[in-house]
Amino acid sequence: MKRSLGALMAVPNACLLAWGWRRRGLAFAAGGVSAFALPPYGWFPVLFVTFPALVWLLDGAIESGTRQSALRRVASGFSIGWWFGFGYFLAGLWWIGSAFLVEAERFAWMMPFAVLAMPLGLALFTAAGTALAALFWSDRWSRVLALALFLSLSDWVRGHVLTGFPWNLFGYAFSKPLFLAQTASLTGIYGLSFLAVLIFALPAVLADHKPLRARLAGLTGSLALLAGMAGFGLVRLDLVEDAGFSDVDVRIVQPSIAQAEKWVPDNKGWIFDTYLDLTHKPLGGTARVGHDRLIVWPESAVPFLLTHEPGALYRISQALPPQTALITGAIRFEQSSEGPAYYNSVYLVDPNGEVRDVYDKVHLVPFGEYLPLRWLLQRLGLEQLVDAPGTFHAGLRHRVMVPQTAPSFLPLVCYEAIFPDFAGASDVRPGFLLNVTNDAWFGDTPGPYQHFAQARMRAIEQGLPLVRAANTGISAVVDAKGRVIGSLPLLSRGVIDGRLPERLPMTIYARYGDGIFTICAILSFVLLAKHRYNPGSRKN
Repeated sequence: MKRSLGALMAVPNACLLAWGWRRRGLAFAAGGVSAFALPPYGWFPVLFVTFPALVWLLDGAIESGTRQSALRRVASGFSIGWWFGFGYFLAGLWWIGSAFLVEAERFAWMMPFAVLAMPLGLALFTAAGTALAALFWSDRWSRVLALALFLSLSDWVRGHVLTGFPWNLFGYAFSKPLFLAQTASLTGIYGLSFLAVLIFALPAVLADHKPLRARLAGLTGSLALLAGMAGFGLVRLDLVEDAGFSDVDVRIVQPSIAQAEKWVPDNKGWIFDTYLDLTHKPLGGTARVGHDRLIVWPESAVPFLLTHEPGALYRISQALPPQTALITGAIRFEQSSEGPAYYNSVYLVDPNGEVRDVYDKVHLVPFGEYLPLRWLLQRLGLEQLVDAPGTFHAGLRHRVMVPQTAPSFLPLVCYEAIFPDFAGASDVRPGFLLNVTNDAWFGDTPGPYQHFAQARMRAIEQGLPLVRAANTGISAVVDAKGRVIGSLPLLSRGVIDGRLPERLPMTIYARYGDGIFTICAILSFVLLAKHRYNPGSRKN
């Protein structure tokens, strides 16, 4: 028994006694391993080791009580959190470097800088969260609450500051199994981040020098919260009535065009032919003859300006059966008084080849679609980071598009789908969410799987179906509970035929946004402040 207990305490002791580079290395390793909780792996149980390890590393660096100055506590928390975040983001985002190999002769030299620079910067948010948690650190379970509060707040800040980058938030550890993800319909993804840190870090109290009953309470609380999420999710999936399907069919076209081939001028003919051939391919799946149908092409589908290419819209009209509309991503050009302007857009085209509506992407990708701080970076010779004819211009606002014979939809172009606020940004609640994207830049890496999981989370949050068309995948039809009705695997060519799911009634999250997360954050802060400034509350 003693040998077993000793083995059980090996990890806590290693973290508690580590110092210097050993402490930083353990924090880096814990962060890196934590990334395996994310798609495509979904090994969320690893967080039962890595988050307690983060707690124990902070325990070893921060003295409980008031003996250590606030500055020293913040500095220790910041250092450990930064190394944890650096490991987490490096392991979770290394695939970004693949984009620089598409035109390796021009951009390969930048790959090491990009792969390292983004994790280096994003780790600052994690560091800020652990630094603030350090101010409320103690030798009780409340330190875990402090960590959950400030790490989830750091996720929220990361999703909003400097245009935001809420990729791989801690809450995405609950992407699968699907029944755990259902809690997003109540709390949203930031609430899931709070729960993820709280649930997975609470077992750290098993190593505290407390009575066994007090230590077991932390583990019991963790398992009870996880069981509550699982119970809610199973009830929502199996007992809450499904919305069923609309009377509209959908066909999603996935052409799987390699990014290196897409913009070669000589290729535009066969690329366009590929789209047209897939568009009028014989119906399959659960498709029905004679019903209204939406055909969806991915982001910037054709390698030319759709409305400026002679005969393009006419050929589309010949490929579209009656009672069918085309939704496609395309680059839009407009000559303004300030010069030429390009937009990353979504076109709604009727069976006659007429453009009925156009949506311009609102939230552009920094360095991919526009160059931040252009006045400075151009002087440094970095304008080539944006490989476009000038920079793209942003659209005015998120809005619903309305086909003539199908439910309305809210377009989310590529990276817009990772922002939970955008999925509920329109004045009118749509019938479904539409995500068109081109993840061909990232090949067969975790990137497209992570992107799909984040888009699917928007469906769960809002109680809206998701139709997703991706050039190289993952294309899918997802119902309002996040269940995949039909999909095509990564790097495959083909179509998805099926019926369009109906939406569910508004979820709690769709109605109140981050309200539950905000309430949890306020209550947690009040509890932590009471504990910190009321000495009597710190008694065992």
